[in-house]
Amino acid sequence: MNGRLILSGVVSFVFYFGWAYWANSAEDIAKSITLQAALVQGLYSGIVTLFFTFILEKVVNRYKVSYMSLAFITPIICMFHSKTPQNIAIRQSFNNAIHLSASYLNNKKIAGTLFAPIIPICVQSILVITVNVINQTPNLALTVAPSIFFTALYAYTYMFALLKK
Repeated sequence: MNGRLILSGVVSFVFYFGWAYWANSAEDIAKSITLQAALVQGLYSGIVTLFFTFILEKVVNRYKVSYMSLAFITPIICMFHSKTPQNIAIRQSFNNAIHLSASYLNNKKIAGTLFAPIIPICVQSILVITVNVINQTPNLALTVAPSIFFTALYAYTYMFALLKK
């Protein structure tokens, strides 16, 4: 395991331990519960950051030369199955937008790596919420919101740093 992975895990543990301790410190919350919430969030974040960074490095190395056309991504995202007048109008609007964007984006592509962090970010978000629900963390939203936000920010920042090498 390289030093970047270990450092990212340690920094994550320290930050999220401190954040969760602060987020769950209140007069009506026992110190033992506050400490437990901080340890759970800190350990979870440290371990997940370690594996998340490892997986992100592998995915970026695999897809750094892949490209996807935006014209093929939009129809996948915008599928409507109902035949109501509203959905038909929406579909026609999207088809017009796709046609216009396809003509504009002809031969313009975006790196496949831009989509690489999306699945790990979603998995991490589900896991951090689940772990803290099981732990019965008193201030759930305040505890996990920074974890989800900074995971996404970290993923893209780290990915771009890897691509610069």
